[in-house]
Amino acid sequence: MVISPIAVQQEPMVPVSTPSVSAVVPIYNEVESLPHLIEAISNILTLNCITYKIICVDDGSTDGSTELLRQIAATRRDVVAILLRRNYGQTPAMAAGFKYAQGEVIVSLDADLQNDPADIPILINKLYEGYDLVSGWRKNRQDAALSRLLPSKIANWLIGQVTGVKLHDYGCSLKAYRAELAADLNLYGDLHRFLPALAFIEGAKIAELPVRHHARRFGSSKYGLGRTLRVLMDLLTIWFMKKFLTRPMHVFGGLGMILMLGGIVIGGYLTWIKLGLGESIGDRPLLILVVILLLTGLQLFCFGLLGELLMRTYHESQNRPIYRVREIIGTNLNSV
Repeated sequence: MVISPIAVQQEPMVPVSTPSVSAVVPIYNEVESLPHLIEAISNILTLNCITYKIICVDDGSTDGSTELLRQIAATRRDVVAILLRRNYGQTPAMAAGFKYAQGEVIVSLDADLQNDPADIPILINKLYEGYDLVSGWRKNRQDAALSRLLPSKIANWLIGQVTGVKLHDYGCSLKAYRAELAADLNLYGDLHRFLPALAFIEGAKIAELPVRHHARRFGSSKYGLGRTLRVLMDLLTIWFMKKFLTRPMHVFGGLGMILMLGGIVIGGYLTWIKLGLGESIGDRPLLILVVILLLTGLQLFCFGLLGELLMRTYHESQNRPIYRVREIIGTNLNSV
């Protein structure tokens, strides 16, 4: 699909050709930010003569965001509200938005007004330089240094080293995707922060651009240090998918051979002690403990990886979603 890039407008002007865009916004308890965000997205896309829909996915909010979305979607033709039955998490909410998005370009951003909608046309222009995904980089990030910035820098470096996709800012939700790429991305767990790595596995061409970042105006952050362990577990999943998804025997078989070789060496040593030296080897509890720990650890690790693959097969073979939509408010989903 080849589309002419748009012109980033400071004054209204109709470009020769513009893409149709779906802006996907996962929402969880952002009732104060919502009206400002929707108005800002609408203004910048209208100013640049872009045909658009704003896909708001309410992820089980409890602060009045759900009721406000109902009202907005009932009165605005450019807004579609997808209300999930409960709080599933940001990844399922984004998956729901991607599924119901229409058009040639999908843009994702947070609902807390820290991402700036004015950067959307810039990302789209970069996308049409031949990229499949353009990720935002919060170069001047307005967050707490110790609780947010430092862990983020460490995580970005670690993810880049493991996945081979080296970006400055994996955690920035402001991204632009070609629609055909977004359709290929199957999201599970908390993998939304690894979207560039997942896209790379699909063969996507990826770019990164500095974007504006604002301090939070309303509410409080939904993130904390408690997500660190989840990030590490998901990172192991991404590493396995990137390296061994189509050839798992390379990892399981390799580990099995190493363990069997170690068993043969240890068994030979114990045989020499028993037959050569005549010593008893049946009363060595330390050896039994080491064997148990190694086998248990290996089994748990393999069960985790195999369970991940089985879960994906289960969902994808039955076309079973990881979320449940209670209702969709808004019309003309196909008119984007």
